[in-house]
Amino acid sequence: MSAAFRALAAGTVIFHPDRGYGVLTSVNLMTGWVSARFGSEHRALDLSLVSDGVRHADGELICFRRAAPAYMPHGRLIAMVRQLHAEGYERLYLYAWPKPSGMHWRWHLFCGQRDWVHRPQRPGWSGSGASYIFDPVMGWGDAPGASTEALIVALRKFDAEGLAQARGRDRSHTDWFAHTADALGEDYAYSLGWDTLVDARRGMPTRVPVMPVRRHVPTYRGAEIEWPPGWLDGWAHHGYHRALRARERT
Repeated sequence: MSAAFRALAAGTVIFHPDRGYGVLTSVNLMTGWVSARFGSEHRALDLSLVSDGVRHADGELICFRRAAPAYMPHGRLIAMVRQLHAEGYERLYLYAWPKPSGMHWRWHLFCGQRDWVHRPQRPGWSGSGASYIFDPVMGWGDAPGASTEALIVALRKFDAEGLAQARGRDRSHTDWFAHTADALGEDYAYSLGWDTLVDARRGMPTRVPVMPVRRHVPTYRGAEIEWPPGWLDGWAHHGYHRALRARERT
């Protein structure tokens, strides 16, 4: 992207030196390739942001990787959840886990009851990094690169009834989330889907697994992350204590 960050997504108007004005149909944040249609053409043309001289509609050159974009939106999601917690929506929860391939992450926001397993599904409240790299939006009518405040405004407009269910106090979870966010920073994310990891056959870990969400980031060496409040109730209780006993034997 250019030094002054301007988000790209499907629908962005661009200018190509040979083809004129066009509209992006897809963007891949990982490779720097985009697809665009020009004029009345029905087929999309693939273009490289590195070598094809693609510009914004106002003529500003689009330079890929001058300031590398965030391929995964976890930092933005965590900042939004923390802000909503501060505004009194403490019953808002973020479930995050990697896809089995390990290449992308999934996330799921939910609210109301703190039920990690039987969490309610609401349209637009979940997403995947596999989709985000082509269209960098969360899924509730937000704009690419939207600020924390803009994300909250868009979510309120998209599903005011759903967000209203998050209003209320859950101090233990809010404290856990704030501590976790401070420990992880922007380069790491917690994985509550521990059973999707390669070493799941060893049983449930005694601490929350942490994985990087950026390339060239070293293995996490920070503070251990406890399981979120309510996680060990019910279905996870026995698995946790089996893992704890196994850890004590070693």
